[in-house]
Amino acid sequence: MFIETETTPNPATLKFLPGQEVMPTGTRDFRDEEDAAASPLATALFDLGDVTGVFFGRDFVSVTAGPGTDWSALKPQVVAVLLDHFVMQAPLFHAPSAGGITVPGEDEDLGDDPADAEIVAQIRELIETRVRPAVANDGGDIVYRGFREGIVYLSMQGACAGCPSSTATLKNGIETLIKHYVPEVREVRAA
Repeated sequence: MFIETETTPNPATLKFLPGQEVMPTGTRDFRDEEDAAASPLATALFDLGDVTGVFFGRDFVSVTAGPGTDWSALKPQVVAVLLDHFVMQAPLFHAPSAGGITVPGEDEDLGDDPADAEIVAQIRELIETRVRPAVANDGGDIVYRGFREGIVYLSMQGACAGCPSSTATLKNGIETLIKHYVPEVREVRAA
C-alpha cells in the first residue's frame, strides 16, 4: 500500500491519500483528543503528540500539526499509523454506544426561516456542487449552518479551519459565488 501526501493552503495541515475510500458518506472533523475518542484511527493520530486536528474526507485524511511542529519528523509517523490502520482494515469508528450520543452544540445548524426555503435550497445546491468539491481538494470541508436576514453562515473544517487564507476564501471566493447566483445573499460569515 502506498499513501500519497499533498500540501494544503494551510501550512499546518497535510492531506494524506491512502488510495481507498476513507468515509463512504459525509466527513468527520476531530478538533481535540476528546472528539477523537470516537475513532481508533483519530485517537492513534492524536497519540503522536504533535497532532492538533484530524479530518476524514471521502478518500483522504487531513492532519493538522501544532505550532512549531517539524513535519519532516511527524509525517513518517502519521504515514505509519495510516498504513497500520488501512492494511489491518481496522474500523474507522468504535461500535455505537450510549456514550456516542451528543447534545446539539454551537456547531449545529442555526435554523432557517421556512419562508426562505427556496433561497436556502439554492444556497445548499451551490455549496454541495461547487464549494465542497473544491475545498475537499485542499483537505477540508465547508458545512452550511444557516441563513438569516441575508447572511449565510458556514462552518470550516479540516485544513480550512485555522487556515491563514480561509477568510479570503470565504469572502473573495465563496461569498462572491453565492451572491452571484443568489442575489438575496448579502454576506457570508464563518459560524
